[in-house]
Amino acid sequence: MATLKDISAELGLSVATVSRALNGFPEVSARTRARVQEAADRLGYKPNRIAQRLVTGRSGMVGFIAKLNADMTADQTFLEILTGLTAALAERDVDLVLSVDQHDDPVTVYERMLERGILDGFILNAPVPNDPRVAFLQSRGIPFVMHGQSEPEVHYPFYGIDNRAVSRDAVGLLATLGHRRIALLNGDIRFSFAIDREEGFREAVAQEGLNTPEAFIGHETPSESYGYTEALAMLSGRRGAQPTAIVCGSTLIAAGVMRAAKDLGLSVPADLSLIAHDDALPQFRAVNFDPPLTVTRSPLRDACSPLANHLIDHIAGGEADTLQTRIRAELIVRESTGPVPKGGTDPWP
Repeated sequence: MATLKDISAELGLSVATVSRALNGFPEVSARTRARVQEAADRLGYKPNRIAQRLVTGRSGMVGFIAKLNADMTADQTFLEILTGLTAALAERDVDLVLSVDQHDDPVTVYERMLERGILDGFILNAPVPNDPRVAFLQSRGIPFVMHGQSEPEVHYPFYGIDNRAVSRDAVGLLATLGHRRIALLNGDIRFSFAIDREEGFREAVAQEGLNTPEAFIGHETPSESYGYTEALAMLSGRRGAQPTAIVCGSTLIAAGVMRAAKDLGLSVPADLSLIAHDDALPQFRAVNFDPPLTVTRSPLRDACSPLANHLIDHIAGGEADTLQTRIRAELIVRESTGPVPKGGTDPWP
């Protein structure tokens, strides 16, 4: 197995420079770090974890907290994120330490993990407005990266999608097809992403000169049963004139809406157009819906490498404001959206 001395001899650099390059010290130039890393990979060098921690003060481990629901289950997206993050961090020779949060206070589990003194930082998900985890970790000087943003303007590393644009793109497509009664089945409004999507939805319908009554805007943890129950109430006429199009916060919700439409004898898209946001969960592939589902698509797996890299670079000294990425979800038009049905061109009162 190669040693630091072997890499030093190979490149004509001092052992100290090689060590600093491999441990991400900022005083070593990016070009030198790349040369050293390439030689280390080629020669099969494996760092001694104990020695590395003594030199850098870092453990090579970061934390991820899974919040359990009241019924002791995890979010549907949990496994997709966990497996993707584990693989992405391993590419940078960093390990993921998982813990479960069963406390009412969202900070308690972070305090407990920090007391053990083994973590270099955290990956946070499911941000909420004025997220207490942000203030706590920043007060302790602990590096972290957020999947998403707690507020529109933040001063910490993050990777996420433009959630306002998710709704604007969906409403824009439906409006071009002539729809004027557009409903929204959103995610849980406690979370920042759902707040942004509702704001984007309201902005978009207002820009089109439309309005959506409050009875046709729903918020709940995404599930098929939620989509089914809400769609049944909307499409049966119990809440007034039925929508001709529904924007769904997830493919889970859309599956319930499609089932409700079928039970009411309605056809998608002849009687109802349907569009959803697609996290590309393997068990709910939008292309396998009948008909295939029009979506704004941003696979959760695509977030894992940027989150891992942003955190590792931040731990190594990268400035927070340079490690912020917001992307726009891809709009994919399929057969679940079509022209407004005859008799459905009037807006809601």
